[in-house]
Amino acid sequence: MAAPVVVRSRGTFRNEVEAGAHRFVLDEPAGAGGTDEGPTPYDMLASALGGCTSMTLVFYARREKMPLEGVDVTVTHDRQSAKDCIDCATQNGFIHRFHVAIRLHGPLTDEQREHLLAVAARCPVRKTLSSEIRIDEVLET
Repeated sequence: MAAPVVVRSRGTFRNEVEAGAHRFVLDEPAGAGGTDEGPTPYDMLASALGGCTSMTLVFYARREKMPLEGVDVTVTHDRQSAKDCIDCATQNGFIHRFHVAIRLHGPLTDEQREHLLAVAARCPVRKTLSSEIRIDEVLET
């Protein structure tokens, strides 16, 4: 099991996060009642997906000795009512969609670019978001 991430708030949307040796803040925009001192939780989720995608591509390209010089990943997130989604199996609640736009830098062939696009789907965060997820909340005293 991975080390825990600890999130603390004191009555506001501003949350202080401890992830190992790293410290950062999550918040909501001022228009939503926050103080806009940090990214939103959904921004962090999108950044986790983008970062994992980039790291997966760099790892693979290094291993296969591909001339990948850099990766830019732009992630957008939205949701729609499941009943309005024509090609979705779920018909209740919301469907969350992540659009992941990948720009590869370096003298790659067209075949290498297409192969790296397929490799992007191997990102562990993507696999997690695409699989069944169970969350167990417990109250501690």
